[in-house]
Amino acid sequence: MDSILVIDDSRAQAEYLKSILCDDYDVTICVTAEDGFRKAKAKDFSLIILDIILPDMDGFTLLKKFQENILTRYVPVILISGLADVQHEEKGLMLGAVDYITKPFSPITVKARANIHIKLHHYQAQFMRQAMVDQLTGVANRRRYEDDSIMKWREAVRLGLTFSVCMFDIDKFKIYNDTFGHPAGDKVIASVAKTVSSYLQRATDFFGRYGGEEFVAIMIGNDARSAFEFLKTIRQAVEDLHIPHNPDAAKWVTVSIGGVTLLPKDGDSYDTYLKIADTMLYDAKRFGRNMVVWSDAGQEQWREK
Repeated sequence: MDSILVIDDSRAQAEYLKSILCDDYDVTICVTAEDGFRKAKAKDFSLIILDIILPDMDGFTLLKKFQENILTRYVPVILISGLADVQHEEKGLMLGAVDYITKPFSPITVKARANIHIKLHHYQAQFMRQAMVDQLTGVANRRRYEDDSIMKWREAVRLGLTFSVCMFDIDKFKIYNDTFGHPAGDKVIASVAKTVSSYLQRATDFFGRYGGEEFVAIMIGNDARSAFEFLKTIRQAVEDLHIPHNPDAAKWVTVSIGGVTLLPKDGDSYDTYLKIADTMLYDAKRFGRNMVVWSDAGQEQWREK
């Protein structure tokens, strides 16, 4: 069942809206902007119905906050108001609202508009999912990574959980392409992606194609040592595919992996630690490839072999 968030300082009106919609949707009520913003970020809503007049923040300001936050940016918002004013309606639509309903409203109107905007939301979500999948491998693409990395970083900061980011690179891939051709190279990229993604199945994990023969993974909740050991297992799984390489380069296709684990805090920069992961990957290749090099963002570094 789809969920709708109603934000209205009038409890009576919020309950009335809920009574109109509750047969078809799971409806949550908030009477302040602050509570509404908090709940909108904490749950996957298909629609937000927002009153313009609120005690702690006007609806236009809250709408802007929804648009600026990656967790709420794509949730459709219908504004409701007793102000039958074209300027207010134009302002709301310009700020990103999908519709504007003036009071008093009829139940038929509310139901019809909620239905159509939730359907459109599902169509948009399906399109975005397709747009954020790498067509060759079926894993997340670079665009999806840019969004998810920010969300997962903020989640780790908020919950006080460890955060690990790592970079993968298929070893001597140019030589493989030059030897066997690009179609064969594409099959290798797809096989590596399928193998690695089969290990990263938790809701808190992320795995995607960074570009070319490079991949990126994010894990939340692992300590540095367990993350290092886990990635060693993944590296070995790729080697165990036993995909023949150019004999002058290597026996099998392998990957090098570099990563870092830290406990992120407010004020820390994700990009700083992505660069550390990239440096660890460089070290893995410099030390001989087909290995994992890991950092705990402090004094310790682990290197396989």
